[in-house]
Amino acid sequence: MTDLNNWLKAQQKIIDADLKKRLPKTTTRPTTIHKAMRYSIFAGGKRIRPILCLAAAEACGGTPENALPPACAVEIMHTYSLVHDDLPCMDDDDLRRGRPTSHKVFGEGVAVLCGDALLTEAFAIIAETPASKRYSAKHYVSELASTGGSKKLIGGQILDLEGERKSLTKKQLIQIHEAKTAALLTSSIRLGAMTANVTPAKLQALTEFGYNLGLAFQVIDDILDVTQTTKQLGKTAGKDQATHKSTYPAILGLEKSRKEAARLTKKSLDALKPFHKKAAILEQIAHYMLDRNY
Repeated sequence: MTDLNNWLKAQQKIIDADLKKRLPKTTTRPTTIHKAMRYSIFAGGKRIRPILCLAAAEACGGTPENALPPACAVEIMHTYSLVHDDLPCMDDDDLRRGRPTSHKVFGEGVAVLCGDALLTEAFAIIAETPASKRYSAKHYVSELASTGGSKKLIGGQILDLEGERKSLTKKQLIQIHEAKTAALLTSSIRLGAMTANVTPAKLQALTEFGYNLGLAFQVIDDILDVTQTTKQLGKTAGKDQATHKSTYPAILGLEKSRKEAARLTKKSLDALKPFHKKAAILEQIAHYMLDRNY
């Protein structure tokens, strides 16, 4: 069994080194936007999505080198979504990854443009992904565009905004989070597998793995929001309660939410059966995500 903590740290270093090479330097004009971009990208974070991308490539017999462009692209897209989510017109948060949010440091106008620039950069990077026999740049770009578009990532944020201060059902909550959270996490896994020329059947299995893992991830996030401190989370704790947002603990209660996270994690692990021991690292990551406390 892999020493997961050391393996995760090693992957984080690989991803950060590649991001540093790919993003414009802070001395590149206009410097303000490039400082803002790098500020948010290198503010910390667990790099779960790009790590899952690399792990999926490994499970399918691929190489980290080929999976690095989509790994970086999904992390950049994720960061853009956080920059915009934190804006006063969205979730209105002053803290992210233990640091002041982009708009608190650079102002709202720059933060909006920072998110725009990051999103654009994500597509420039993913277009550099080496083709495999089944998948070309067209497939990679299309995958990321679908995930980031109005039916998934942005659509989830729309549903989230429209659901504020309303009592949502569990079904409505799932609709938000399968678009806002699970979609990008699933796409991270799919993209990594595609770089390894994964078969359609195994790609479908990994899609089921990612979908259930993404929902479990959100359930745990909601639980941590009411059980951990701001210092532990690196973002404002108790924000969901304060803004009367519907969450899994609010709808199900804490104990049932924990059971729901465990159930979804089991479903995700069941989807990995076709991979046998080759998906061992993905299994370990799933357990790590279920047991995390920040």
